[in-house]
Amino acid sequence: MLMIVDAANVVGSVPDGWWRDRRGAAERLRDRLARRGGEEEIVLVVEGAARGVESVPGVRVDAAPGSGDDRIVELAAAHADRDCVVVTADRALRERVAAYGARCVGPRTVRPEGG
Repeated sequence: MLMIVDAANVVGSVPDGWWRDRRGAAERLRDRLARRGGEEEIVLVVEGAARGVESVPGVRVDAAPGSGDDRIVELAAAHADRDCVVVTADRALRERVAAYGARCVGPRTVRPEGG
């Protein structure tokens, strides 16, 4: 399974001060995802101030050259032949990736503790 994570949406789902350090918030999310283990391939899509976050074992970071949502749609389209899950609460993005057969789950899937 391929899990594509909308970093901006997941980080923004909890008002924990992430806006003061967007890159640091994306790195914390990346590290949380890396601890998940499991069989899925995880791609964390970052944009804006979070660009420059490095990949780690278990999580490939994809820096969107423009809109993170557009990059997520590109990835879903490129992997339409695979079981693909997109982690986001963005309704418009959910509709866009569904056109390529991707399933969507909310941010609590990867941030259940809210932190």
